[in-house]
Amino acid sequence: MLISFNASNFRSIGAPLTVSLELAPKQSTGAENILQRNGIHALNTIAFYGPNSSGKSNLLKAIAVFDRMIYMSRSTNSTSKLPYDPFLLREDYQRKPTSFEIVFVHHESRYRYGFTYNQTDIIEEWLFRKKVGREVQVFSREGETIEVTSSLKASAKIIDVAIEATRHNALFLAMCDSFNIAEAKEIFEWFGLLNYADGLDTSREQIATFSLLEEDVFANSIKSYLTGLKLGFEDVFIEEKEFDANELPDDMPDHIKQSISKDLSGKVNKSAWAVHSMYDNEGNKTKSKISWMLEERESEGSKKAFHLSGPILFTLRKGGILIIDEIEAKMHPLLTKRIISLFLDKKINTKGAQLIFATHDTNLLSSLNLRRDQIYFVEKNKWESTSIYALSDIRYKNKKSERHDTDKEKRYLEGRYGGIPELETSFVNDIIESYGKEG
Repeated sequence: MLISFNASNFRSIGAPLTVSLELAPKQSTGAENILQRNGIHALNTIAFYGPNSSGKSNLLKAIAVFDRMIYMSRSTNSTSKLPYDPFLLREDYQRKPTSFEIVFVHHESRYRYGFTYNQTDIIEEWLFRKKVGREVQVFSREGETIEVTSSLKASAKIIDVAIEATRHNALFLAMCDSFNIAEAKEIFEWFGLLNYADGLDTSREQIATFSLLEEDVFANSIKSYLTGLKLGFEDVFIEEKEFDANELPDDMPDHIKQSISKDLSGKVNKSAWAVHSMYDNEGNKTKSKISWMLEERESEGSKKAFHLSGPILFTLRKGGILIIDEIEAKMHPLLTKRIISLFLDKKINTKGAQLIFATHDTNLLSSLNLRRDQIYFVEKNKWESTSIYALSDIRYKNKKSERHDTDKEKRYLEGRYGGIPELETSFVNDIIESYGKEG
């Protein structure tokens, strides 16, 4: 269960900001959207709204980069560069480290883990754990100095080997996992439940869906899920086919054919096929079926729904965390609403899965039963650093907050919450005037 994520000096994020899934005080509605584990409460869904270039995507990418760095530490070499991409619009920030920290609950423990880094080095790293009572430090690191407390249950010899093996550009936590230290493996187990998807390009998620369709426990669920979305096809299956050089275009130069054949010879290609019913001359459905490659003939929205079906159902079944940027891209608003509703429905989301998404679909503000602390707005501050705040943070002159039954979509579009584009009102006249000059 994700509790919070903190980031600073990453792309458009200059000053530190925190994405929190903790409950805001004095919220009297939406009890069904609250998760509970080991006495700790968190929200099942967070939505981000904001104008283009406000930093919504960078905020979600920060979580993805944090996750990727943990895994890449086990495979990179000593000369590998870290994904350092600092804030560029303020003096000295290009010399400051990027900082990430995440708080989450796994099994019986609440963890707080983070690190700072630049292009070449991990500068700081820390891990704290809380079961009962106060939070205790597991380890801390400053540069090449790593201090491990007795809280980390492993032999002194193994810990010393892990410390010795930790390169200047690698995370100590990853080294602990490599040497089979139990607590590190449990933490990596949790990160295995964290998935990020770019809603504009979900081709990577297609691979995960292919893999899950090979497992009976997921195959039936994915097919039922897709059928329930009414995308037009009645079934879907995966075809595996070994590369055949004879299928390359006849007009392709021989040297290119030879190069491709050398790279792909013996490799198996997977493709998804959609199954449709045939109809007779009077428009009645027959028993005949026709299949075609999903990627070639289905709509962009249907392809995205298929690509995401695996990660969505995996997250729901395992109780993981799914992050989707531009969740509404290419899809009908009702389809987007249906996906989000799966996480809001306790009868379906029985394992405490969480969804974090960014969107421009204002219809969701009123059509979904979201609490005020589940709706975040993203905008730039005076020095163009991304900042965020929740609807529950907004207070009016009478010190009252927004009513839960307010038409949130209408008020958002009116600019009452902020987080909307500031359009130049004279730009139309300027365009017309420029056309006149050209004429």
